[in-house]
Amino acid sequence: MSLTKAFRSAALAAVILAASSSASMAFERVEQPSSIPGAGPWDERAWNDYYSVSQGSRLIPWDWIKALKQADGQPFLADGFARYGYLANPASPTPGAPVGFVVADGVFGPTCAACHTRQIEVEGKAYRIDGGPSFADIGALWADLDTAVGKVLADTTGFSEFAKAVLGNAYDPQKEIKLRGEVDLWHARHHAITDKGLPKDKPWGAGRIDAVGMILNRVAGLDIGPGPTHMIPENMRKADAPVRPPFLWNAPRQDHTQWPGFADNGDRILAMSRNVGQVYGVFGEFFPEKDASHLLGFNYVKSNSVDFKGLIELERLTERIGPPKWPWPVDITLAGQGKLIYQRPYEEGGCADCHGIDQGQPRLLNPDTWCTPVQDVGTDAREYQYFAPDWKVDTGVLTGASIPFVSPPLEKTDAPVSVLATATRGAMLQHFMPVTMEAPERQRADVALALMQPLIEELKGVFKIPGTPGAGRWACRRAPETDGKIKYEARVLQGVWAAAPYLHNASVPSLAELLKPPQERVNDFKVGPAYDISAVGLAAEQKPSAFPMKTDCNRGSGVSHCGHGCGTGLSAADKRALLEYLKTL
Repeated sequence: MSLTKAFRSAALAAVILAASSSASMAFERVEQPSSIPGAGPWDERAWNDYYSVSQGSRLIPWDWIKALKQADGQPFLADGFARYGYLANPASPTPGAPVGFVVADGVFGPTCAACHTRQIEVEGKAYRIDGGPSFADIGALWADLDTAVGKVLADTTGFSEFAKAVLGNAYDPQKEIKLRGEVDLWHARHHAITDKGLPKDKPWGAGRIDAVGMILNRVAGLDIGPGPTHMIPENMRKADAPVRPPFLWNAPRQDHTQWPGFADNGDRILAMSRNVGQVYGVFGEFFPEKDASHLLGFNYVKSNSVDFKGLIELERLTERIGPPKWPWPVDITLAGQGKLIYQRPYEEGGCADCHGIDQGQPRLLNPDTWCTPVQDVGTDAREYQYFAPDWKVDTGVLTGASIPFVSPPLEKTDAPVSVLATATRGAMLQHFMPVTMEAPERQRADVALALMQPLIEELKGVFKIPGTPGAGRWACRRAPETDGKIKYEARVLQGVWAAAPYLHNASVPSLAELLKPPQERVNDFKVGPAYDISAVGLAAEQKPSAFPMKTDCNRGSGVSHCGHGCGTGLSAADKRALLEYLKTL
């Protein structure tokens, strides 16, 4: 046995809870050597930190969720959220918290590992892949939590029992009244976005989340209104364009991010912006207010739960996550044939023109980015609804806010993406340059802004509306130009074998299925951890509880599996060879 296999099978074996029973399953960690020189190894300390470093998300106070019950009377945390597809974390500093959930300052919330840690199963054995898109159903968790708290509030006796569990020995009736007010306020906000944002007829399901929709809903609908709720409910809309969370390995290097490529990326400044926006979307609290004593005329950080220190640490950890190595045998001869097919020109069914490693846009802190061309290849259009010119929101307390040299003042009604960009840029600049001054000292503002000019320039590409200047290039040197305006990024394919289901909206279960002509791809499949090493993707047979995914070829449905026809015309032999090569990336 090689040292690598011995290390994996002996040193990395652990025990986790199975998703729906009291049984346990040993898992093996897939080897993930760092792809960024000098970033450090992906080892036990790194993955434990990745699972438990806070990013500032504030889902619900820890004492509250410990006291909540499921519909059947069991504790809400009874199975560590295994019923939603989250993974057990025996090393968690908070016993019972699954991978990617942490308690900070007494508040329970997710971190990036919750949506970006994967576990697959082959022949009764589980394999852990850090940085891979999870199979978790955050929409179901979100909705069930709303129901559980609403039930407590609707029952006077039930609330008293809840209050006694929360307050413990410190309980008294006056404290219960105070707690009731706090829970009412929490639920008013959580219920508003649950009711207006989560689709009820077509839930997101396992492994899908409408991150863009919920980020825009939270910033515009929950953060910039008048206190005490800070809500502007009419700013929220149904978040019904769920997508697959991307894999994180190589994410720090790609020169664009978000599936439509509307955010610049590639160094730690832009990574911080990307991550600040992400925290806003997953239960971060952000209540800006006008304040002339601050450099930008607003205070963006006074009531902002973003943990900047934690985000810096998480990004450093992400830089260390390398693409997972295929842990099963590979036909080297066949893979060699597949490599030649992969390198063919796009017009001949090759992949490298769009997905190969190529020089991207150099950034302030990183001249060596990887190109992620942004192209229209006929895939689902639903995510572009958020960039429609007719969607405007009330900018609330941020009316008139601007970022010098970057963006004009926000109008009374403006694009929600512009609100998000201002909220993110403002928090970034104020965190790194916390300048305050009295009115006679405005000259100091000019000096400070001059010092910040390189940072300000770097932030120009943060959350640009697709189609506007600077909002992502259509291609790099090798990628062919495509017609159409519904463009998504083509990522480097290292580790792609571990990212099923495929396309940005998770509508194709395997790479073998993706190589079929679009009209021949399956319409229905189940989303779960069972993995097919031949098809390179989800197995057809999953547990009965697995989420049923129903797709179509309607480009605006949100679940279209059509488009991306490259490679579909290859011979059966060439497809087998290409699949074998893709296992090796």
